[in-house]
Amino acid sequence: MALSKARKASLLAYCKLTELSDDPEVAALIPTLYEAAVGYLAGAGVGVPESGTPRAAQYDLCVNRLVLDGWERREVSAAGTTVTDNPAFQRTLNQLKMTESPLNVF
Repeated sequence: MALSKARKASLLAYCKLTELSDDPEVAALIPTLYEAAVGYLAGAGVGVPESGTPRAAQYDLCVNRLVLDGWERREVSAAGTTVTDNPAFQRTLNQLKMTESPLNVF
């Protein structure tokens, strides 16, 4: 799934990177992180929902959270000693998986 200009702008806003949109690191990594997030959801059994639906909004939030997590954890090692899961992401992912139509999975 290609990253459109509008979707990229939405991701940059979610990640609070709009002022860095011309930064080479941002320009290179955001599309890659987006493709990885879409691939992760496909691997989890979640297909791309129809645009403009509540399910599409949930899907976009999951993608946003995965991209932000990938951006924030792009270093080889994580600072601090505790890594916690995002329960909001997990609930949304579970909801998408439980309501997935077998015809939507690619």
